[in-house]
Amino acid sequence: MVPEPEMGSDHMLINIGPQHPATHGVLRLVLELDGETVVRCIPHIGYLHCGFEKIGEYRQYNQIIPWTDREDYLNSPGNNVAFVLGAERLFGVGMTDRCKVLRVILMELSRIISHLVWLGTTSVDLGAFTPFLWLYQERENVYNLLEGWVGARLTTTATRVGGMAADIPDGWLDGLRAFLRGFPKTLEESVRMLETNAIWAGRTVGLGAMSAQEAVNAGLSGPMLRASGVAYDVRKDFPYLDYETYDFDVVVGTAGDVYDRFLVRVEEMRQSVRILEQALQRLPDGPVNIDDPRLILPPKHKATSEMESMIHHFKLVMEGPRPPAGECYVPVESPKGEKGYYMVSDGTSKPVRWRIRPPSFVNLSAIPKMVEGHLLSDVIAINASIDIVMGEIDR
Repeated sequence: MVPEPEMGSDHMLINIGPQHPATHGVLRLVLELDGETVVRCIPHIGYLHCGFEKIGEYRQYNQIIPWTDREDYLNSPGNNVAFVLGAERLFGVGMTDRCKVLRVILMELSRIISHLVWLGTTSVDLGAFTPFLWLYQERENVYNLLEGWVGARLTTTATRVGGMAADIPDGWLDGLRAFLRGFPKTLEESVRMLETNAIWAGRTVGLGAMSAQEAVNAGLSGPMLRASGVAYDVRKDFPYLDYETYDFDVVVGTAGDVYDRFLVRVEEMRQSVRILEQALQRLPDGPVNIDDPRLILPPKHKATSEMESMIHHFKLVMEGPRPPAGECYVPVESPKGEKGYYMVSDGTSKPVRWRIRPPSFVNLSAIPKMVEGHLLSDVIAINASIDIVMGEIDR
């Protein structure tokens, strides 16, 4: 019997991105392949380069809030809340009880819409289109709620230092209750279609696995870390907005693979529904803004009828509020992981330094480890499982 000749082959370099929908933004992955097996992966970033941090050094604190919308445009309300929490610590002020609960509602709605986009687009990446349509309809329902609240859908700019851009209008809570009644059914239908599908399991189980130790060493956070079995959640470990008083579970996985990340994010949406239902029950009456003329604009009817209020309005807008000199770092649990803002004040109306700790950037750094040894087609699934937005990576 004549033995088959050994076929020698050279490794091949290919590019995925930077212009490709499956890279979830302008990400370029240079892959070294041995046949269809990934030998090496080199991620390249910097094609977007938004410059948010530098721009923030030339803006008053409230003027920075619209830029936080655009870092991670799938988590705009959550970024708005996170930034003002940091600014308020710098100013040394708090918030009203009503504002605190409204911010929890904003953050959990933001978590849901971010995870809905992740699950919908990941489904498309792996060949399932129907769940994408169902999940995006629920996302539209949340955007309708946000539009009814602040007049904007994607980039909300919903908060202000010391309060909110606006209080919720009459009847808004009824819309939220209707969403909380209908959304779980759509979510369960979508999940059932995926988790019982052999193709979905074949494209996700065992791919991109990270052990708990590997995940911690890589600095992962959010669902990426919890899917590996590490129960770290900023809402529990470093509570803010009274999250320690809400009844919800920190969701963890065991295998740390693409499938576990899917299960963790799905369960987190269920937990967000639990938190929102509790927030509805405890939402108090009262003002949404603190009573501090150094930060809060006078009511519009006073600014247009009283000279003192008009001058107050003019000076606050033109000069901006001035925090004392100092620095602070405030982390929150964003849908993608630990999102932190570091600010330095020299006593003027603009921060000397504004630094963003983006979870997408840190989580993406682990992709070379996760894809090595897998097939080319698996890179798409593993990259999707990280849930990145390039705006906060190329900040």
